[in-house]
Amino acid sequence: MLEFLKLKPETFGLDISDLSLKIVKLKKKKGSLSLVSFGEKEIPQGIIKEGEIKDEKLLVEIIKKAVSEAKGEKIETNYIIASLPEEKAFLQVIQMPRLPEPDLRSAVIFEAENYIPFPIEEVYLDSQIVPPTVDKIDHLDVLIAALPRKIIDSYCFCFKAAGLIPKVLEIESLAIARSLIKNEISPLPLLLIDLGATRTSFIIFSGYSLRFTTSVSISSRKFTEAVSRNLKIDFNEADELKRKYGLGGFQVKLEVGEEKSEKRVENSRIFEALLPILSDLVEEIEKYLIFYQTHDSHEHLTPNGRGIEKILLSGSGANLKGLGGFLSRELRIPVELANPWINILPEPLKEVPELNYQESLGYTTALGLALRGINESPKSKKQRETKIYLSPLIWRKKIK
Repeated sequence: MLEFLKLKPETFGLDISDLSLKIVKLKKKKGSLSLVSFGEKEIPQGIIKEGEIKDEKLLVEIIKKAVSEAKGEKIETNYIIASLPEEKAFLQVIQMPRLPEPDLRSAVIFEAENYIPFPIEEVYLDSQIVPPTVDKIDHLDVLIAALPRKIIDSYCFCFKAAGLIPKVLEIESLAIARSLIKNEISPLPLLLIDLGATRTSFIIFSGYSLRFTTSVSISSRKFTEAVSRNLKIDFNEADELKRKYGLGGFQVKLEVGEEKSEKRVENSRIFEALLPILSDLVEEIEKYLIFYQTHDSHEHLTPNGRGIEKILLSGSGANLKGLGGFLSRELRIPVELANPWINILPEPLKEVPELNYQESLGYTTALGLALRGINESPKSKKQRETKIYLSPLIWRKKIK
């Protein structure tokens, strides 16, 4: 059937970060989902810096190539669900009085000015009522999201120049949560840590919504650079050693033979090289765990009031051997590798054809974006016109 005759045009997820671009297309077959297309392209340093596009022309060419060379089924649709850079976004849950919907819309826009750290005339703003986690509360929780207009306009220009139509633009943390939280509901607060190539995102999710999100400059690339610097080897060799040994050196005993002894020494040097950055990561996590517990309202904490009781790791950097165990020991909180297929596959399988479990951790955002496209309900002709969203939210407002 021709694309424009479909009631609901097919879409695919397009995740863009500073150093890579990932594509995922899902398809619903007989009530279940399957991965039909995926792909990844490196983005040379300097084209995007800290979420801001510096060379639109080169990025457009990379996008075109990534779409045309995606693995699996050929991607024929040009409708996308695309990510927006977390480091340029502002998300926060605010409390509002119970008001009729028309009054609440205006009140949220007015109240948002007190929270958004950008000039209000320079942002796109979006919001959504968050369902309560307890039966009776005297207020409404509202998730607000804002990004600078110049950032969104730049991404839109590149997508359209590449021949793509953005149906939804979504902040990364929202897509990550959709990918990792079963049915997008969690009775207990969870901390999602997405360890990427250039930064790490911290996302606290409780009940039906994000409660807090931020990003720090600690990254898997900095891990590699530390190994390279301390062992005096080039970046690629350091990356290979990091992937091969990870943090496992301290677990190998010396008395198992000459070959194993040599391996342990090398592993220990890698662990020692990574330790300062790992310590910084633990310090950042602890800081935000304390911030959440001391600032969020009581109904979003666990019944015993202790706050976060589990951490889920995602992103390509989550594959560092021993990382989960190290963080769990340091933080005294269970730390697990996340399952980005939890809302896609009928069972929590550890891999799917052509995309293994370890690799799929780096596709977490793209998988969440693709899920958004699959879960969109059919719309009327008027509603099917292209619109730009900041998030899966019910109100949209362009600040003029």
